[in-house]
Amino acid sequence: MKTIITTPNAPAPIGPYNQAILTGNTLYTSGQIAINPTSGALVLDDIKSETEQVMKNVAAILKAADMNFSNVIKSSIFISNMNDFQKINEVYGSYFDDQIAPARETVQVARLPKDVNVEISVIAVK
Repeated sequence: MKTIITTPNAPAPIGPYNQAILTGNTLYTSGQIAINPTSGALVLDDIKSETEQVMKNVAAILKAADMNFSNVIKSSIFISNMNDFQKINEVYGSYFDDQIAPARETVQVARLPKDVNVEISVIAVK
């Protein structure tokens, strides 16, 4: 059985998908980009601000499922420019305790939705 997880504190889906699906004790989030959920505007001032908004969106979805970043077991990061890796990693890393950080991959891609620079999804377990 699956439960659809939604929150107004993260961007509404821009396609035929949900913010997250909870099945059993496992949460699968859709990829989050830097859309401010209040204004609907993209946050593209710089890569750190963009990554911060993405992580806030992920945090809101985790909270809607009664979880937080300590529940995350796997994350996927898609970036448009590997030269931004260090700055993205700096912001991303501030959300995790190094001792229990999740497994992760970071992949450079040719293009992301709405021409953003970073997209992140996570899998979390209660």
